[in-house]
Amino acid sequence: MEKKMMKIGEMARFNRVSISTLRLYDKVGILKPCHTDPETNYRYYSIHQKARLDMIQYMKELGMSLGEIREILEKGDIQLIESTLISKKRQVKEEIAQMELRLGAISRAIESVERFRKAPDCGMITVEYIPHRTIYVMHTDINFYDHDISVYEEILEELKENIIGQGLPQVYYCNAGTILPLKNFLKGEMVSHEIFLFVDEAFPEHQAVRRVDSGMYACIYLDRFDDEQEYAARLLAYCKEHRYVVCGDYLCEVLTEFNVFDSEKRSMFLRLQVPLRFR
Repeated sequence: MEKKMMKIGEMARFNRVSISTLRLYDKVGILKPCHTDPETNYRYYSIHQKARLDMIQYMKELGMSLGEIREILEKGDIQLIESTLISKKRQVKEEIAQMELRLGAISRAIESVERFRKAPDCGMITVEYIPHRTIYVMHTDINFYDHDISVYEEILEELKENIIGQGLPQVYYCNAGTILPLKNFLKGEMVSHEIFLFVDEAFPEHQAVRRVDSGMYACIYLDRFDDEQEYAARLLAYCKEHRYVVCGDYLCEVLTEFNVFDSEKRSMFLRLQVPLRFR
């Protein structure tokens, strides 16, 4: 054997890989030892095989599987290398897009928790500025306010299936809300047939996506689903008392949910809100 031959342990240490990795590469056929002692079955590698090992490790860093690496090494086809790299580039872009969606969802969740910690007490009415938002809206034939929360749960599931059915990102399925048309709110008629989710700029363009304008909003906070109609009436009375002009639809926004604390029912913290135009 030539002097620069190394046992598998030496080869592993020299290249900062594990012995099990070299054995795996031998098994799948992408880096076989240049000599195996027939009596001891010891594997020996040449220092010149480091170049091949470096290439394998590099291709792994590019996201190639061992099967893809083996095919490239066996065929030695430059076009195959190029097409594989193009495919990996497309795959990485898709993964980045998914990670950006997840990052956005994490940021929204943090904001929800922070708003919950700093929100006014239940029943308190505020007038506050809310930046513009984007929502994904689904119509339903059922009026939420004719039923209890069990029907609301069914509509939430319908919304989830709607998102899945259209191939839209499920990471937005959180903190749903409902829309009450302006005319219904002003009449004190709780009739709503639209449920929505907040989305962001990364959300795909869709006909069901709407923009909610920024502006001053009269808001009231509560933590019980069953109290919404009573609190909506309080909000309307407050606007009339102060002679505020309500200039848009009423939104019931789920600021956050803490179902980790209650497994028996949906635990929600809500903000009821209407946009204002001052006289």
